[in-house]
Amino acid sequence: MRSTSDRIRHAISFEIIGLALVTPLGALAFGMPLADVGVVGVAGATIATGWNYLYNLGFDHAMQRLTGGTRKSLAVRVLHAVLFEGGLLLALLPLIAWYLDVSLLEAFLMDVSFALFYLVYTFVFNWAYDRIFPLPDWQGKTPDAMRG
Repeated sequence: MRSTSDRIRHAISFEIIGLALVTPLGALAFGMPLADVGVVGVAGATIATGWNYLYNLGFDHAMQRLTGGTRKSLAVRVLHAVLFEGGLLLALLPLIAWYLDVSLLEAFLMDVSFALFYLVYTFVFNWAYDRIFPLPDWQGKTPDAMRG
């Protein structure tokens, strides 16, 4: 399992990189001012950072209990990303509608667009993070063995 400091590094780096990518892309895609998308992005990132920490901690504990380890297969990584984004989508929908003064349907479409971006980003980021900062029990494993 990852240490608390590693989990904090993971959550903060995930949100900073994601925010730097999604804010200008969101402003461009939705024709909204960069500042407004930025405020929603920062608020969303703050909420997501807490969710990221708690979700990954819970997911790893569940994996540890169910499988005896935390190494994630491709299928588990996909499930991990989908469940993370689904929970975050529900949390952010009211914030987007309120702050951007859009209907719930418009907020939902925006939120789904952000979620689709983050779905791919979550998968890529976590895969890269696990390669850059492998757990001690992963040391010496070949990439093929880690796909398992």
